[in-house]
Amino acid sequence: MKSEEIRKRFLTFFEKRGHAIIPSASLVPENDPSVLFTTAGMQPLTPYLMGQEHPKGKRLVGIQKCVRTQDIEEIGDSTHVTFFEMMGNWSLGDYFKKDAIRWSYEFLTNKKEGLGLDPSRLYITVFDGNDDAPRDEESVSIWEGVGIDKSRIYFLEDNWWSPGDNGPSGPDTEIFYDLTKNGLGDMSLEEFKKADERQNVVEIWNNVFMEYEKKDGRVVGELSQKNVDTGAGLERITMVMQGKDNVFDTDLFTYAMAVTEKNISDENKNLTKEMRIIADHIRTAVFIVSDGVTPSNTDRGYILRRLIRRAVRFADILSLESEGMKKLIDSIVIKYENVYENVKSQQIKIQEEIKKEEIKFRATLKNGTKELEKIFIKID
Repeated sequence: MKSEEIRKRFLTFFEKRGHAIIPSASLVPENDPSVLFTTAGMQPLTPYLMGQEHPKGKRLVGIQKCVRTQDIEEIGDSTHVTFFEMMGNWSLGDYFKKDAIRWSYEFLTNKKEGLGLDPSRLYITVFDGNDDAPRDEESVSIWEGVGIDKSRIYFLEDNWWSPGDNGPSGPDTEIFYDLTKNGLGDMSLEEFKKADERQNVVEIWNNVFMEYEKKDGRVVGELSQKNVDTGAGLERITMVMQGKDNVFDTDLFTYAMAVTEKNISDENKNLTKEMRIIADHIRTAVFIVSDGVTPSNTDRGYILRRLIRRAVRFADILSLESEGMKKLIDSIVIKYENVYENVKSQQIKIQEEIKKEEIKFRATLKNGTKELEKIFIKID
């Protein structure tokens, strides 16, 4: 199943269940100065999760563009990316745990309306409880009610989600999928944790039950309404649906990876991690520039600059041809032009900004090399 079909099925599934479809917000947050980029689907909806009435009602569904760079050193493995699309459905004081869990299970496993995944490969984690909130036994009962055996449900204290030190937060229940060829079967909690570390199982869905408010890093009380915030990463779900063991072999990346490989020297075609880093960073740069950001030495402009320069460094390692970067940008635009209109409309600007930054960086490297040579001459 192609990524385009997954997007369509997700939106249609929840639209049929009374959800209004909302477009992705910009990667540049409008009302949240605490973060540089939109990092989660709920972020643009924070005022409505706090009680403000949304113009489209209490049930919403959408696919949000997100950027996270805290795991930048992990890029090149099976699942980490700096730009991703977060599929989400939200209840603003309407339905709560029962419907959220039931619908997430139904969408993932139903062959007619959903994705038709194998239920025997699902594993569930729920909140173990702490000083802020009790153990989430209710979610366990609901999961058992839809057919998940209790041996596949694990209590974890980490199953708590918040956007930071302030804002709506609450316990969550995560869904993991078994990627191994023959299936792992029942596992103890420790076996499950090790399988997660090996990326034999991968998180594909998170139902967050937002019922508390955080201030300065601690829970100060309950929200005026109980909300549901779902996050389902398109890249990871596409990986599962296409039977791959990494996101870079899915249709979201295959064109970009092929263009990269075609434009590097033959002796470097085995450097898979480096090719993945370039494809990831340039894809992210394309989306950041398309939302109005340009490279600079501060804030989000600095993040963009760092991504482009990292891509250039790895491009040099691979001996990427001079026109290779432009071809890579074009391959990304082609993949997303029918999903995000501004990627296509900003194509020339994207090419220009990335090229300018590449030239600046190369000049910096050249000058730095000259200065080092002077130092070495003096030492000699």
